[in-house]
Amino acid sequence: MRPAPPDLTGRVVIIGDGIAGLVAALALAPQPVVLVTQAGPGQGGSTALAQGGIAAAIEADDSPELHLADTLAAGAGLCDANIAETILRQAGEAIDFLERHGTRFDRDASGAPVLGLEAAHGRRRILHAAGDGSGGEIVRALVAALRRCASVAVLEGRVARRLLTHDGAIAGVLLQREGAGMVLPARQVVMATGGIGGLYDATTNPVGNWGQGIMLAARAGAALADMEFVQFHPTALAVGQGRLPLISEAVRGEGAILINDRGERFLAGHPGGELAPRDIVARAIHAEMTSGRRVFLKADNIDFPTRFPAITALCRSAGIDPARAPIPVRPAQHYHMGGIHTDAFGRSTLPGLWAIGECAATGLHGANRLASNSLLEAAVMGLNAARDIAASPGSYPVMPAMPDLPPEADPGQVRAITSRHLGILRDGASLHAAIAGLLPLALGGGEASDPAITALSIAVFAALRQESRGAHARTDFPAQAAHSVSRRMTLDQIIQSARLILSDDLARSA
Repeated sequence: MRPAPPDLTGRVVIIGDGIAGLVAALALAPQPVVLVTQAGPGQGGSTALAQGGIAAAIEADDSPELHLADTLAAGAGLCDANIAETILRQAGEAIDFLERHGTRFDRDASGAPVLGLEAAHGRRRILHAAGDGSGGEIVRALVAALRRCASVAVLEGRVARRLLTHDGAIAGVLLQREGAGMVLPARQVVMATGGIGGLYDATTNPVGNWGQGIMLAARAGAALADMEFVQFHPTALAVGQGRLPLISEAVRGEGAILINDRGERFLAGHPGGELAPRDIVARAIHAEMTSGRRVFLKADNIDFPTRFPAITALCRSAGIDPARAPIPVRPAQHYHMGGIHTDAFGRSTLPGLWAIGECAATGLHGANRLASNSLLEAAVMGLNAARDIAASPGSYPVMPAMPDLPPEADPGQVRAITSRHLGILRDGASLHAAIAGLLPLALGGGEASDPAITALSIAVFAALRQESRGAHARTDFPAQAAHSVSRRMTLDQIIQSARLILSDDLARSA
């Protein structure tokens, strides 16, 4: 174990290299920043995989008020309306920042943006880049800008293992590289670590992302919120397990339809059809698959290679020509609405810790994220956190104690429990089984401990929410409760709740 080089001590530390972390690092310039990344800027996260684009109400027939109404409807009564309005009204500023830093959004011959339509949006308001390569273009531009930014020091090949605290506030970060530890003293840390896809057998996200930022914040004492709300994208390419290629919702926005292997359009009679909210479409596909049917996306009415070149390449690599044959699809874990509880500036409940992007729970998404609001939130919150940090004088950090490195994290055991019990449909018995399996792993201190903390948090929040709402569907509580609120808990409270749930199980079985 060794301390960090003196020139890195006392800088703002950003953990994560997707759109949220990159925007925050660039927006903080010229304030000195350390960007911690395991694979290299833009290489390890979900941003580069994003196809649909960024939702922004910029057309004359649109408005932030209409965008807000669609967001609140998708969020099923659990959005924080004030924070949602604040974020959505900053869409123009976020788009301007991305363009000033080199992002090239698609435009028509007149120079007007080409806008797409996605599920549950009442207007065409999705800005995209390179057709269906929006995330890749954003990452390309921001990483190029980062390389030119002298105020950002990039630490590649490092993994954040623990947040260190002193007197109830952030004091530093324990980093690991190839088995060696390093303590980086810091008073201001920004968590931008992305989602939880690695906790599931099938996900559209990198399997190495299993909620590390959530775990780090929870272990340090920060409150978590809305952990039960896990979104499953209806249309991942059905080719095995692990990280599955995404077939963007924009494909359905351009007119593709869902059919089963009998040729039946099983969503034809549902309000919104294929463009109903994601949780509804995912559950409809899940029902078809549970009954033994296969599901396909029929898109032969679209000029597919021109409109969706990246998806065309993904399909052809799997032996499918989407312009001629239906695309086999299935639901896969896609996005997590819960995470580290923050305010509109990204501040967590732990002084000195900000959280932005998918690892954070701002209240924008509520129980179900509206399509393409995630990149918008990440960019806006990157800007807001940078402003707040710049206005918050950071005292020079004390050298925190040198802790031992924890065991290497391995989510394998946890993934089996999560995939079985915390999927699209849940019930009390299954959730309690998940808690019974995850609690000893979380408390055990072994290789499964860190990912088990993230998964246990999802299971406990889900067990306590005895209703179906948004992306959280319980077969034993199929209706929405008349009154429902967002829940926040610290790790101590989560563990206490898990023990109480298991005690109640034992009492009922006695």
